Amino acid sequence: MIVETLRVFVTVTEQRNFSRAAELLNLSQPGVSLHIRNLENEYGAKLMHRSPKLVKLTEAGDILYKRAKQILALAEEAKQEIQLLNEKVTGSLQIGASFTIGEYILPRVLAEFAVQFPEVEMSVTIANTEEITQALKANTLDLGIVEGNVVSSGMLITPYMKDEMILIASAEHPLASKKNVKPELLQDLTWVLRENGSGTRSFSEQFIQAAGLAMKRSYVFNSSQGVKEAVSAGLGIAILSRWIVKKELESGELCQIPVTPKLLERNFWIIRNHDHSSSMAVNMFLQKLLLSKS
Repeated sequence: MIVETLRVFVTVTEQRNFSRAAELLNLSQPGVSLHIRNLENEYGAKLMHRSPKLVKLTEAGDILYKRAKQILALAEEAKQEIQLLNEKVTGSLQIGASFTIGEYILPRVLAEFAVQFPEVEMSVTIANTEEITQALKANTLDLGIVEGNVVSSGMLITPYMKDEMILIASAEHPLASKKNVKPELLQDLTWVLRENGSGTRSFSEQFIQAAGLAMKRSYVFNSSQGVKEAVSAGLGIAILSRWIVKKELESGELCQIPVTPKLLERNFWIIRNHDHSSSMAVNMFLQKLLLSKS
């Protein structure tokens, strides 16, 4: 079917690499090459300059790429309209979420969506904000829900909900008994941080820099669970979302350090690639997400 061949052509163009395109499309590299050769024979023109490291469009290829994107978008719209005739939402949904959202907020939304639309196949990738953004740019995800600031161009960014950030410590920490902690009391302490690229790490660094704090030492973990365990063990203090430590605060395993002035809230964002066509499953899930924040 010409639509499938055009989809292969668009994927190769956007990935600029035959092997990466083959992997994304679950095809062999010779199979991908055959699709491109068939298109070149069909149009009687060379569409791509190939090299071992890079694929670059010819002038004819550039024309076809723009039209192919339009054709694929129209084909997807037709598919959605036909699905609506049966009043069914089907297909697949690839969601990316940063750790706080993916581990503490998204599961409930997914469970409700699965009951409402049982024929939609869903997969979730949990990674930091930067990694989710890159996956969207590569068109391997349909949408992302992240906690960090997104500065990449070509992204559609929609506010999702507010998130309260708090400073936490173990119940035995010297600051745990204080009722009012000013930033100067946080000088030369040990901090437990998330990895670079994490929205939580970015928020923590902004607070530390704005308060003019020097760290005695820092430890880095690539998951919020790791940060929680380290703080609980007395390794240092940390800034995390209240969503993440809700149970531990209630049990007394961790305590909130009452910083004055209070830490600011941050935004959760729904992000999508501007050039990625949305299926009916994606559109219905977006509606579910936006309703879930109220």
